[in-house]
Amino acid sequence: MPSLPIPLIAALVLAFLFLRMVVTGQAHTPLAWVLVLCAIQATVISLAQHYGVPVARMVQPVTATLIPPAAWLAFQAACDRYPSRRDVIHALGPLVAVSVLILLPAALDVVIPLLFVGYGAAILWHARRQQDAFLNTTLEAGRTAGRLWQIIGIALVASAFTDVLIVAAQVAGAGHLKPWIISLYSVGNLLLIGGLSLSRGLAMLDPVPAMPESDPAQEASNAEIMTRLEALMDKDRLYLDPDLTLGRLARRLGLPAKQLSAAINQSTGENVSRYVNKARVAEAQRALKAGRSVTQSMFSSGFQTKSNFNREFLRVTGQAPSAWSKGA
Repeated sequence: MPSLPIPLIAALVLAFLFLRMVVTGQAHTPLAWVLVLCAIQATVISLAQHYGVPVARMVQPVTATLIPPAAWLAFQAACDRYPSRRDVIHALGPLVAVSVLILLPAALDVVIPLLFVGYGAAILWHARRQQDAFLNTTLEAGRTAGRLWQIIGIALVASAFTDVLIVAAQVAGAGHLKPWIISLYSVGNLLLIGGLSLSRGLAMLDPVPAMPESDPAQEASNAEIMTRLEALMDKDRLYLDPDLTLGRLARRLGLPAKQLSAAINQSTGENVSRYVNKARVAEAQRALKAGRSVTQSMFSSGFQTKSNFNREFLRVTGQAPSAWSKGA
């Protein structure tokens, strides 16, 4: 009976996830390209390891080196900028892999793991230092986006240990486990990275042109910024927009995102996500008092997922929405 190898099944799953991104209008984002590269790599692994296609064996290490820089560029896009011409430097990894493949193939076992560890560690480091919302991801996600990017960073670092496991298996006299290590370990990481690309917590909206950094001598005080922000929130009720991002909010105020973020943090002790979600919870409370259901109150106040709504409602009020509604 004909059967499909695990990497090919993974490639089909990843391709299906990409089709979902096309349907939802996210196919133009850098994360979509990460997903496509993961699907391509799973396909190449299948052709090389299970069908013995010679060309695929040659291509496999090169296509692998495309994934770490693509993940890094997607992370950068979520933070503050989309890829530009200067990012051509990230093509050095694949070019080095091609050169090593031609001149010294044995060195690929060092070059490829270093690329995965380097980019994975960079994403981990910067994601942990990200204290506030990502510029182009929805504020509802809060710190979830940072945690998801940390998982992607860990997956990239973990992918580098495929060769280590293969060498350990060979030393232990279990070289026959090599296809299983590649299929289960490598493809598992590809599925993890690709699957997280669809998470709403990482969903990236069309970028808003960043405001230039202001002159320190002309910067508005935190009190002035908060007055303008509260007036804008009361007048236009921006918090009701489920796709509101730090970038869009800063643009409406005509301020650099860092300056707005710092003003909110120093004035309220909260980050931008919590500040906006607090306004959404207040709106949900008004809806519950008016007799709306928990679900109706969730959507009408700007939340899109029940988990985020319940978490933020509990944080602000100390009660779950249903319990608060009964008490009210």
